[in-house]
Amino acid sequence: MIKTVIIVPKGEVLPDAIVSAFFFLSQANQYRISKNRAPVFELTIASQSRSNWLYHGHFGIKATPIKSLTTDIDLIIVPGFITEMEVPLQENATVIEWLKNQYEHHQSELASMCTGAFLLAATGALDNKKCTTHWAFSKSFARLFPKAILENEKIVTDHGGTYTSAGAFSSLNLLLYLVEKFADKETAIWLSKVFQVDYNRNSQKPFMILNDLYNHHDDAIKKLQEYIEEHYGEELLVGTLAKSFGFSSRTLVRRFKNATGISPLEFIQHVRIEAAKRMLENKTITINEIIFQCGYNDGATFRKVFKNLTGLQPSGYRQKYFSPQTSLS
Repeated sequence: MIKTVIIVPKGEVLPDAIVSAFFFLSQANQYRISKNRAPVFELTIASQSRSNWLYHGHFGIKATPIKSLTTDIDLIIVPGFITEMEVPLQENATVIEWLKNQYEHHQSELASMCTGAFLLAATGALDNKKCTTHWAFSKSFARLFPKAILENEKIVTDHGGTYTSAGAFSSLNLLLYLVEKFADKETAIWLSKVFQVDYNRNSQKPFMILNDLYNHHDDAIKKLQEYIEEHYGEELLVGTLAKSFGFSSRTLVRRFKNATGISPLEFIQHVRIEAAKRMLENKTITINEIIFQCGYNDGATFRKVFKNLTGLQPSGYRQKYFSPQTSLS
């Protein structure tokens, strides 16, 4: 299971951020149990003190003291605030130091909701990392943390073991993303439908689930990856791509695998299948049309690759996930 801690920092914290994080991830567990699958998230709410009063003392939350937690935490979620961030940064020096220690020395991954990104950035974990936060706080964030790569148009970011989300209720998109990444897409889609959270990714990276494959420093390979994502419907041959980007075929394969862990061909397959999945989820065009639009000329090959990567045939995937009102394109 993913050992997950939801932190209650000091200050004017958004109560719904803590409750929604605990609720969504708990519901993800319950859904999986209902399908005879194991729960994924082992949840703990933690803070510096056991008793916490939020939003002018109207909401009380009982929490496990941080000092009593073990160090083997997989994921830590930091909620946002409803105030300017200078005071919360000062009040939460102990929490920031604890987050930094967990991230640097115990390989815990860090996720922030809304302005919780300020606490993540204060640890240094967002240095040279893509991130986002509430648009109204973007100027102060950029001023305080110039080493962070702020992409404020993004709803959710995933970079090097850190996750951030845009403002207020956009944080629900982060929770859906975490469920999809650590549990499965079926559970995330179920949550989005039942609780009517828009699963739309128009303002996010089109192939967000592939973001981990960008966590490297080979800029030439990143440009090639971006080219593949933009042209996945066209004929893409490794030899032709190598020549276009100034590599020999052997050098391209070696550098691509060193950077991403998979071959260029495997990456092309992943991109095309992600595109096909989105079309199957929200478009009524035929499967043959989808096969053609995703760059395949051979239906048998497409179906084999699709089954290998998803565990389902395209028709079965559409039957299970088709939902035109929650477009992923």
